[in-house]
Amino acid sequence: MAELKKIHIPNIGDFDSVEVIEIMVKVGDKINIEDSLITVESDKASMDIPSPVSGLIKSLDIKVGDEVKEGSLILSIDSEIEDTSEVKASEGKKTTHTKKRDSALTSK
Repeated sequence: MAELKKIHIPNIGDFDSVEVIEIMVKVGDKINIEDSLITVESDKASMDIPSPVSGLIKSLDIKVGDEVKEGSLILSIDSEIEDTSEVKASEGKKTTHTKKRDSALTSK
């Protein structure tokens, strides 16, 4: 069953706020985990903010030119993925597995 997820600005380091310089999605877009949602820029760097979930964009709560900080609401996604868990591999990379897939890999 799909669930509405509110996506917020993650930790952006030592910056009080950053400016939204690009929005890469629009309401109605279908996105995947790690797809870039927006680009923000500080006085030192620009960075893309990726999606933590897959799903359908239901609302955008920011616009280009907005100043945002950690915790600011970006958008809402109607999530398509259930029972996910994030696992860090030994190299420190993030991988996402569903329980169904994990059980298929472990049953022999």
